[in-house]
Amino acid sequence: MPIKRALLERSNSVCELCGATDDLSVFEVPPVKEPNSDKSVLTCGTCLSQLDKETEMDNNHWRCLNDSMWSQVPAVQVTSFRLLTRISKNEAWAQDLLDMMYLDDETKAWADYGVAADNIEEVAPTRDSNGTVLAGGDNVTLIKDLDVKGGNFTAKRGTPVRNISLTDNPEHIEGRVNGVRIVLLTQYIKKMPVFED
Repeated sequence: MPIKRALLERSNSVCELCGATDDLSVFEVPPVKEPNSDKSVLTCGTCLSQLDKETEMDNNHWRCLNDSMWSQVPAVQVTSFRLLTRISKNEAWAQDLLDMMYLDDETKAWADYGVAADNIEEVAPTRDSNGTVLAGGDNVTLIKDLDVKGGNFTAKRGTPVRNISLTDNPEHIEGRVNGVRIVLLTQYIKKMPVFED
């Protein structure tokens, strides 16, 4: 296994996150199109089981990131950043380490990709009244007359709302009706069919 051999040489045969010497294996830092040592970290079994979310996070174990976050290896920096971001929701010390951490632009973009991917699971998709998933830029139609507060008009049933924007709340979207940008409840809209040319 050339990747593992390269990682063993790079790390002096220790876990690149906590320094353990037992049960070492390769952890590929997502996203990985083609596995290679630059996109991987050598980890012990304890670190790996938590990275793969097979076992619950042991926040005290990750105090080792105080050292590994300063690694010169981008894959180790990215993994440290992602772990600290996860832990910082519950631990002030992790946020303190994050505040001190520096990543160059390319490494930060890689690290942020993983944080966004972790958060995708937590956010429910935005759905119209029929349960169809909506995306930013979609076109929808109102299925009910709606009084627009502050707009002094009623948005009529059947009014198209083009090029919508999603919000942090999966039950709300934003769009323009009669030239006014308003927030609409998803229970009162349905996605317009897309017609191919």
